[in-house]
Amino acid sequence: MSVTSYPIEQLTPDFGFYLRASRTLFSTESAYQTIEVLETPQFGRVLRIDGCFMTSEQDEFFYHEPMAHLAALTHPAPETALIVGGGDGGMAEELLKHPSLRHVVLAELDPVVIETSQAWLANIHRNVFADPRLEVRIGDGRAMIETSRAAFDIIILDLTDPFGPAQALYTGDFYLACRAALKPGGLLALHLQSPIHRAQALARIVASLRQAFPRVHPALNYVPLYGTLWAFGIACDGTHDPTRLDAEEVDARIAARRLTDLRFYNGATHQGLLAQPGFLQALLAQEAKPISAAEPLADIQPPAAWPRLRLTSEHG
Repeated sequence: MSVTSYPIEQLTPDFGFYLRASRTLFSTESAYQTIEVLETPQFGRVLRIDGCFMTSEQDEFFYHEPMAHLAALTHPAPETALIVGGGDGGMAEELLKHPSLRHVVLAELDPVVIETSQAWLANIHRNVFADPRLEVRIGDGRAMIETSRAAFDIIILDLTDPFGPAQALYTGDFYLACRAALKPGGLLALHLQSPIHRAQALARIVASLRQAFPRVHPALNYVPLYGTLWAFGIACDGTHDPTRLDAEEVDARIAARRLTDLRFYNGATHQGLLAQPGFLQALLAQEAKPISAAEPLADIQPPAAWPRLRLTSEHG
């Protein structure tokens, strides 16, 4: 008897979506979280952590390319970068397409995420873990940033959602530490949650970033695996600013750096990502409290706190 499962990701108690999974390729409990790799007809292999879909073979470029290249293309010649999280390797693979990058540090809290990705997600990391320019450090990314001073041209926070192990990496104090760990002219890239079902969280994250950086630019893209419109952010000191690059300049830099195999990012999409629709402008014009230990981001509950659904169909 074969069993087809329909894993559901609940984005809120009232909103979510499902995938059909033909089988579970791998499942384990690490010291921090539940990690699964599913085989799906729609997206190929999918990484799922604590019930949340993280990345897939078929749609990973909707997420990795905007975060990596909005920052790296804006910088005229990035040499050093830090990725906090990103254990699937997809972000490192995108960054290391830039020929000027000579050293990328990947700081991942959970080594099992890296081990799982190496074993099952080769079509996402494309053997980047063998690149001598990539240094993998297992441990607390926050502690690493707080002890680094002006070390990086690019920092990318490729984190899970703001609950559980990642919660402490969504505060104004942490973003100040990121600013201190960037060289002058450096850029911070991160995801900001969704303006559709986590609008207030997005507004508070942006308010927290504005405590640390004079310029914060939200960017929007639809990520199929996430089932909704998703927001990214680029924060900088203004020396190198993504909004000052026109489409022609972006395409010229792509050509000069010989960036191949880009499936989403180009000069036109650079402009589109940074274009803010009216509803987002209105949201960010409202006053929002920065996130701190005293005033945490309490309006997002982890999926484990919600009633869970799982559909199955059995065929004899």
